[in-house]
Amino acid sequence: QLQLVESGGALVQPGGSLRLSCAASGSSLDHYAIGWFRQAPGKEHEGVSCISSSGASTNYADSVKGRFTISRDNAKNTVYLQSNSLKPEDTEVYYCAARIGPCSIEALTNTARTITEYGTWGQGTQVTVAS
Repeated sequence: QLQLVESGGALVQPGGSLRLSCAASGSSLDHYAIGWFRQAPGKEHEGVSCISSSGASTNYADSVKGRFTISRDNAKNTVYLQSNSLKPEDTEVYYCAARIGPCSIEALTNTARTITEYGTWGQGTQVTVAS
């Protein structure tokens, strides 16, 4: 059974960078699109980015476009989220999740579809951006 574990979250100053990792075990990631989501206390989760199973297709939320880059290494069974030019408003818990299907902006940004279509989630990693 597929399991996901996020890592790489930390305290970083505004303008800094982090690389988050989503490592899979129990199954190969080859057939899964992977999404990154984030959630602050008391708020709904927000779709950040997704990548198709092959890596050929990616999507980003407007709030992170140009600053974050998603990538994957299927040989290492790992997906990455390179986060640059971090802002205090990026402070949230970041989760990765897997789905059988395409990386679609609709499934990334529509909460109802996210919950239905992303079936496996990690436990999250905290990103804090503060000076």
